[in-house]
Parts: sequence; structure tokens; C-alpha cells
Amino acid sequence: MQSGTQSAPVTSTKGLWAGRIISAIPVLFLLLDAIMKLMRPLPAAFVEGATRIGYPPSTMPVIGATLLISVIIYAIPRTSVLGAILLTGYLGGAVAANVRVGNPMFSYVLAPVYVALFIWGGLFFRDDRVRALIPVRRPDTRG
Repeated sequence: MQSGTQSAPVTSTKGLWAGRIISAIPVLFLLLDAIMKLMRPLPAAFVEGATRIGYPPSTMPVIGATLLISVIIYAIPRTSVLGAILLTGYLGGAVAANVRVGNPMFSYVLAPVYVALFIWGGLFFRDDRVRALIPVRRPDTRG
């Protein structure tokens, strides 16, 4: 018997592997981002980026730790939905910061949205509970 806190099984092995691969892309990208934000001294590109969007470089360790914890929670199958929610909030903050300073729409503002699509897309393929919440219907092929 499966408790409500365990990750729901996926009926398709292909779906499970597709979800794992799709999920690995944002996990690797965000892990690298978090680690770079935790490095000392902070890489020059991160100092410049933080300053450009109005954050003092001294805030990068807290932002990096928050991101790292959220990515770890997402990577653990039992807590992946919570991790996806936390990462969605984090990425929403990135969108807001980029909008506030007037960065270009497709290269800066929407980049976190693209990452979020991979986060939820990977989870969609590897967790039946998420597919039940977001039903995707096939088009009616009856003529």
C-alpha cells in the first residue's frame, strides 16, 4: 500500500525516463547557477548581473542557498512537487527582477519561464499525480 507522501508510480517506463531526462536539464543548469552564487570570490559575471538587476552582491549566498535547497528538494522523487513549487516561486522572482529593470523580453525575462516549463514538463512525464492535475486531452479524431 502506498502512502500519500510517496511519489506516485508512473505507468509507462518510457514516460518515466522521458521525465527524468527532461528534469535533469533544469536540475543541472540550476545546480551550476546555485554553486556559482555560493563561490567565493563571486565570479565577475555574477557581480555584474546582480548589480544590473539591483541586488547587492552580498545577497548572492542567500539566493544561491535558497536555489540549492529548492533544487535538491525537486530532485528527490518524494518531494519533487514541493521542489517544483519552490522553484516556480524562485523563477517568478527572476522574471519580476528582469521586468523591473527593463531587460529584453525573450532573452532575459522569459528565460526563467522556459526553465520552469522544463521543471513542470519533466514532472508531468514522471509523476501520475501531476498528470491527473493537468489533464492533456488528445484531439478528437472522429470524423
